This record gives sequence, structure tokens and C-alpha cells, in this order.
Amino acid sequence: MEDTLQTTTTFSFDGYRITEYKGVVRGIVVRSPTLGQGFLGGLKQIVGGQIGAYAEMCEQARQQAYDRLLQHARERRANAIVGLRYESSEVGRGGSATEVLCYGTAVVIQRA
Repeated sequence: MEDTLQTTTTFSFDGYRITEYKGVVRGIVVRSPTLGQGFLGGLKQIVGGQIGAYAEMCEQARQQAYDRLLQHARERRANAIVGLRYESSEVGRGGSATEVLCYGTAVVIQRA
């Protein structure tokens, strides 16, 4: 395989076999909205509709968590991650921040 890490939500790659398991890897990010995002989000809750600033913040948090997951896998000398999953939860007083967790199993794969 190339130098890039392959990822999948399944537990195998077509045409490849897992030759080594490197363990669970993860990336964690905790983000909170700015005062402006919080204010606009509060207004949107009153009138309804999508909260674009929150959606963008969440997408950035997911990407950062994914990037940290990849770094963790590289540190373990893996070339792939199987069973990729995301989870999120509110943290802080009154759910003032969101934790995004990206995790999976780091493996070494070779062409079958």
C-alpha cells in the first residue's frame, strides 16, 4: 500500500488481509461556540431552522478528531484503520462544549 492510511467503517478491506493489529486509536476534540455563535444559535432556536455556525463548528471538530486519529495510527506504524466510528457528547456546565471522539482499530494490511 501507499504511504497513506486507509480507513473503513467495516472490519476488512476487499483485496487485502490484516497481518497485524496495532490496537485502538482515537482522536478527541472538545469545542465550544464563540459568544457570537452562541447568540445566533439562541436566536435560531427561537425561530427555528438550521444553525449554520454550529454545523460548521461541528464539521471542523470532526475533521480535527479524524486528523488526530490518523496521527495516532501513524505513531503505531499502522497503514490502515478498521471499524472507524464517531461519537459526540456535550460536556461542561450546561453542555457548553461538545466533545467529538473518532476511534477505530489500527492495523497493518497487505494485498491478498
